[in-house]
Amino acid sequence: MPFAILALRGGASDPYAAPMLIIIAAVVALLFLSPPWSFLLVAVAVLIDIGEIGVFVWWSRRRRRRGPPEVGVEALVGRRGTALARLTPGVPEAVGQVRVSGEIWGARTDVAIERGSSIVVRAVDGLVLEVDPARPG
Repeated sequence: MPFAILALRGGASDPYAAPMLIIIAAVVALLFLSPPWSFLLVAVAVLIDIGEIGVFVWWSRRRRRRGPPEVGVEALVGRRGTALARLTPGVPEAVGQVRVSGEIWGARTDVAIERGSSIVVRAVDGLVLEVDPARPG
């Protein structure tokens, strides 16, 4: 695989790889290509670089407008999930399992919920979610 592609793929680990490649390409173009092509190649490289910077600025502003990320167990309240096992009410020690946001949690309920049913998180008690059956819709 060419060095340029490897360096561009590693852009996340080395933020200076892509700009350095453009500088190296510009120097090589100016030294080894005939004058009309060298200037054209440098101009195209500069335009690509400016375009990348513009897209990055647009993307970062867009992400910032979304608000702060929701983290912690408080963010689980109100989320929907699926019961992985039958949830039986009444017994405090009876903890079933549910999948919420791709994670498996222990769960308790006040109403019997069958395996595979949709649930909604009502509260969080340590590492156990208190859930209710989700209303259709």
